[in-house]
Amino acid sequence: MEYDDDKNPFADSDASETKNPFDETPPNPFDERESDSIGQADVLASAGKGRNEALDVLNPKLTVLSEPKPPDRPKPRFKFKTAASIVRELVPAEGSIAQHHELFLQEIEAVDEYWGPTFRGVYETGEHEQFLERLDERIKKYDREIERMCSHHYQGFIDSVHDLLRVGKDASNLKQEVVKIDKEVRSSCTKVIQASEKLVKARTVESNIAQTITALSACLPVLQMFSKLLKQLKEKKYHPALKSLEQLEHNHLPKVANYRFSRQMRDQIPKLRDSLKEASMTDLKDFLENIRKYSPKMGEIAMRQTAEMLEMDFTAALSSPRHPRQPQPNPFTGEIDYEAMSESMYNTEEDLSAADLVDFSPVYRCLHIYTVLGERDIYERYYRKQRAQQCTLTLQPPTNMHEEIDGYRTFFHGIVGFFVCEDHILNTGGGLVSREYLEEVWSGALSKIIGTLRNHSAYCTDAALMLKIKNLMMLFASTLQSYGYHVDKLYELLQELKDHYNEVLMQRWVSRFRDIFEEDNYHPIQVATIVEYNQVSTTFPLHSPSMEFQPFPKQFPFSAMVPRVYVEVKEFIISCLEFSRDLQLPQTELDETVRKSTNLLLTRTLSGCLSSLIRKPGLSLLQLIQIVINTVHLEETNIYLENYISEVTEIEDMNQAARLQARSMFKDIRAEAEEHIYKKLVSKMSEFIDLANYDWTLNEPLGTASSWLIDLIAFLRTVFASFTNLPTRVAQVCCLAACQHLAKSMMAMLSDENVKVVTNGALSQLDLDLCQCETFAVSEPVPGLEEGLLTMCFLDLRQLLDLFLTWDWTTYFADFGKTDKSKYQRVQPATALLILDKLREADKKSVFSLNKKDRDKAKLLEVVTKQLRGLVQQTSST
Repeated sequence: MEYDDDKNPFADSDASETKNPFDETPPNPFDERESDSIGQADVLASAGKGRNEALDVLNPKLTVLSEPKPPDRPKPRFKFKTAASIVRELVPAEGSIAQHHELFLQEIEAVDEYWGPTFRGVYETGEHEQFLERLDERIKKYDREIERMCSHHYQGFIDSVHDLLRVGKDASNLKQEVVKIDKEVRSSCTKVIQASEKLVKARTVESNIAQTITALSACLPVLQMFSKLLKQLKEKKYHPALKSLEQLEHNHLPKVANYRFSRQMRDQIPKLRDSLKEASMTDLKDFLENIRKYSPKMGEIAMRQTAEMLEMDFTAALSSPRHPRQPQPNPFTGEIDYEAMSESMYNTEEDLSAADLVDFSPVYRCLHIYTVLGERDIYERYYRKQRAQQCTLTLQPPTNMHEEIDGYRTFFHGIVGFFVCEDHILNTGGGLVSREYLEEVWSGALSKIIGTLRNHSAYCTDAALMLKIKNLMMLFASTLQSYGYHVDKLYELLQELKDHYNEVLMQRWVSRFRDIFEEDNYHPIQVATIVEYNQVSTTFPLHSPSMEFQPFPKQFPFSAMVPRVYVEVKEFIISCLEFSRDLQLPQTELDETVRKSTNLLLTRTLSGCLSSLIRKPGLSLLQLIQIVINTVHLEETNIYLENYISEVTEIEDMNQAARLQARSMFKDIRAEAEEHIYKKLVSKMSEFIDLANYDWTLNEPLGTASSWLIDLIAFLRTVFASFTNLPTRVAQVCCLAACQHLAKSMMAMLSDENVKVVTNGALSQLDLDLCQCETFAVSEPVPGLEEGLLTMCFLDLRQLLDLFLTWDWTTYFADFGKTDKSKYQRVQPATALLILDKLREADKKSVFSLNKKDRDKAKLLEVVTKQLRGLVQQTSST
């Protein structure tokens, strides 16, 4: 930082004008009081006087304060620094004035004696008045802290004041010595400092001037050459400008490589060279901009012309709202060519071609210029690069393209327009675009197109939209094929989309099947008139001569879900055929495709819906029975569906057609439904059985069967009576399973580990219940069962009860192990031993009685128990 000599704070000013803060000895506040009791107000007044002395130190006329010479030490050699250098060291250049003042205050607080450089830095900044204000604020802050500390440590402060009073005189003497030394140092150093500063400034200026002259001498030719280059570019003198650019780059710039502007010029050289080339390519850029704008329109016209040429009806796929477009100004002349746009304005673009919409002359002119300049390869690479970038932009699908057909239409129009334009350049561009290059571009674009269509179509869940996409893709492939592009992969993609379309259809049919199942009441259809009868018979192929002669009201064996499901399957076949019909497939492959989709619908979609329906917990036994009946009639529709597919696909040889797998599916569903019928029947029986509460300590039987068993048998009779429409086998299996479950449950109640005691009276009551069960079994609740089959379900329990009630152990032991005509063949020794132990527990009270009959019975029990245990060990070892 430069400053004038007359403003140098270290200059030797007039002694009369210089005021040293140490010349006048301020009154010592400690000399005024010798008493030990000093009031708090007097202490604060003394602190205020000290603050005023500190303010006097910052007098603007102060020049330098030198450090007093310490006793017994050699005189230090100080290296004086300018205030500007101190400020630069202390404060960053970008700091604010407040930060500078804060650093100065910190310096004053940190240094106890040597404050001269700090004060000089304050005056050099020119903000000493603001600094005084900040210093005054800092002093007031410390005053408040002193006052607070004095209030808190009053007695200690009084003691400190007494100590200070004792050293006050020494401080006054020291101050006088410091003032004297300061005067001597100031008078001796002021002139030397002024002279040295002037010398340093003069030599610095001289050196800078010499360096400036040398730098300007080296830079002026470079700047003149650069100015000349810019002038030539402005005047469009491209050849002289190119020579000037070469001289500037190779001759002039290396000489001034160390300067910043040289690096900037060197960085601009590629841009200047590119600007020379781009000046001749302005027309080409305008062409590329226009071709990007009109490519979708070119693609739309090409696809419409292809549809008319092939007599393909894709009106729904191509229809889009027409908006009259305003003619665009010519980018070269700024004029509006209304004639060129008249065809679009009046909807006559069917007769236009690519050359009618876009002017290709800039491409040919620019190609000729670059050929003359010997840079045809550069031009070809540039053109192909720009078109490749435009191709990339064209291949980017619109946002949410999968939501509506307009997105696909825009996407296809842009791609067709791009490749129609490239085909025109191929035929008229004089080798600018080769067939190999175009095939390479199309191959790369085709993979991206397929990926885009595959991804976006995967999000489509609307079958109608999928049909529109398919029609649009067919027209897209036909248009590009007419221009010589290979589109086999597009047809392969259509095959993939066909599978996705079938999946979308099946998802829709899932909801349809579920709606049908939810709306059905699972009761046989009843018709009261011939009209209602014909409505059902025409929608579902039921051939029942006996039913035709029945009087009204008539009742069909199935519920309403059967004809509705049959109609939905036929509609699914038609929907599948709509997508596959135009894919140029042979009739046999078309028939196979439809049959495969129908098989998936039946074996996966319908099967899953029926399985979910069967598993619904709210279904009753009657509803499950009706579902089984419905599956029987749906199974019979398999042959009719096969014939219907052959009719719509127009296949001649029925023997080569694949068969539908509906029969096996319906059999599996029926088996699952029958299993649920068994489970529900057994579950309902278990509810009755849980009500059984036998008194195993009963002395005498009640004389009648238990109430729970009577209710259970009545329930079973009602259920089996409703099995009339159910297949005979299912009814028989259900009846047999019910009897087996009842017999096992009664045996389990008798063998329960929690039952510790059983009396003969309880066994007799159980025998009465068993007789009731056997009576039910003999009554043939379900017709067609083998005689005695149901009775055999209770044979285990019957033989066990007969053994204990008749006490025929001699016969049991004699016939044990004989398989022919054994009276107690089904009684296991372990079971008999378990029941015998429970009987013994009941007779324990009478074992020690004087009754001889009871004692004999106890001995007999011991003998039977030993023999049974031996049989148990024998059977377990074998």
